[in-house]
Amino acid sequence: MTCCCATAHPPATSPTSDITYLLQTADQSATPVEIATRLGTVHESLVLCGHTHVPRSVRSGGTLIVNPGSVGHPAYADTYPRPHVVETGSPDARYAIVEKRNGDWIADLISVPYAYREMAELARLRNRPDWVCALLTGYMA
Repeated sequence: MTCCCATAHPPATSPTSDITYLLQTADQSATPVEIATRLGTVHESLVLCGHTHVPRSVRSGGTLIVNPGSVGHPAYADTYPRPHVVETGSPDARYAIVEKRNGDWIADLISVPYAYREMAELARLRNRPDWVCALLTGYMA
């Protein structure tokens, strides 16, 4: 089976840009310098972000940045800022529990099974063959 899944919208995650990932640079993890630069003047102790669908928790200075991942779209292809593919490698749903302990934020990134086979079948029935493979496997092909 060949799969292709493309986003129809720009990755909105950076505090200063609707088209810049915060914790990713296309299909790879952003460097600490890239993350700090993208945070700019944000000095909150906790920043939540998303849209890359990649679960990740990173500390930058005094800030904990959390991307909980995705529920139902674990892989996709995009063209901004260059053509790339993002894959979690699992069809599981992702979420995070964030809490403050002893004055510090901590995040638990959690992966749980859900009805991904049924969602893939629904995608097929709704004429979205580009989503079927991603939903079933967490990979594009």
